[in-house]
Amino acid sequence: MAETSEATSIAVPDPTALAGKRVVIIVENLPVPFDRRVWLEARTLKAAGADVSVICPIGKGYEKREEVLEGIHIYRHPLPVEANGAVGYLLEYGAALFWELVLTTRIFFRHGIDVIHGCNPPDLIFLVAAPFRLFGVRYLFDHHDINPELYEAKFGRRDFFWKLMVLFERLTFRLAKVSIATNESYRQIAINRGGMNPQDVFVVRSGPELSRVRPVEPEARWKNSREYLVGYVGVMGQQEGIDLLLETVRHLVKVKGRTDIQFVLVGSGPSLEELKQLSIDLGITDFVTFTGRAPDKDLLEVLSTADVCVNPDRVNEMNDKSTMNKIMEYMALAKPIVQFELTEGRVSAAEASLYAKPNDPVDFADKIEILLGDPQMRDRMGLIGQERVKNKLSWKQSIEPLLAAYRKVLS
Repeated sequence: MAETSEATSIAVPDPTALAGKRVVIIVENLPVPFDRRVWLEARTLKAAGADVSVICPIGKGYEKREEVLEGIHIYRHPLPVEANGAVGYLLEYGAALFWELVLTTRIFFRHGIDVIHGCNPPDLIFLVAAPFRLFGVRYLFDHHDINPELYEAKFGRRDFFWKLMVLFERLTFRLAKVSIATNESYRQIAINRGGMNPQDVFVVRSGPELSRVRPVEPEARWKNSREYLVGYVGVMGQQEGIDLLLETVRHLVKVKGRTDIQFVLVGSGPSLEELKQLSIDLGITDFVTFTGRAPDKDLLEVLSTADVCVNPDRVNEMNDKSTMNKIMEYMALAKPIVQFELTEGRVSAAEASLYAKPNDPVDFADKIEILLGDPQMRDRMGLIGQERVKNKLSWKQSIEPLLAAYRKVLS
């Protein structure tokens, strides 16, 4: 998400590893190149010699139906308004599948296809890939989200539609020749719940590209004339726990009398207006800045200016097993972190973060205060995180697993 705009080439071990191979990446929930993981994958495959096309939706700032960027063919399609409820999801997924099939067919006759690389959510892109198996096209599944857990986190129940999510997930893994997971927890789901052979599941983490995610000069205006800044970047949705973060702000301001901290929340999403209203109801609007979707310049300024960065994702089955891109970006910029106790959150951040009690905004506030009161601790944790990203978690470490997955799917 936090990337500068200039194009930089990705160094791969063998620039001819995928020479002559034709790849189509299908992603539904975000446009490309805004979807950072998909764009890094596409650029890496291109650097390894593949002919790469991407199918994605239109989004704000990404309205061209067809264009070529860095040698990658991008095909965009319209979607109805963002889904809300069963009928909304039916319309969104139905329209997406229609356009994905149309554009995949167009690419098949225009460029040819060896591999269809499907990125969830939803777990329905196998329906687009299935007909092309008749022509020898292989399907690689890129497991971004665990949809049964996502559904349960959103709606709090395991009903007919939850069972449908489980069925779609199973069918997706069954059709895929190879799958790639964002972390070890997702890999175990592919093996244990999806029934995949462990040799066909590769962990390709969503690490930042360090040449693009780097500190810039701090900008004091984001602090709103206050001493400290706490930064957040991410989606404004139900399961991201922003409501818990706003309760944290209320506790710091109203109970503890901390009027020296500004919170800046970068990002957009379906709950943005609801969260703005919640900040009004809690009486904390002067201490919280909602930027909406921001350009990379503003995003990097906010995070570079921040004294502490936060990840308030609430503790549930989905978030416990998921790796959050924001954590890696905070660490790349050497920022100490506060988050709730989550399995994969701790795997990513280790000692670069403090961990609050599950879904407890008061303890979350206490952890923020500990860091703001100890600049040496902040510096030490920031350096730990930056070194972890540099040596273990950046995109550079994901290149070989991605190419290994492609060697396997093409074998």
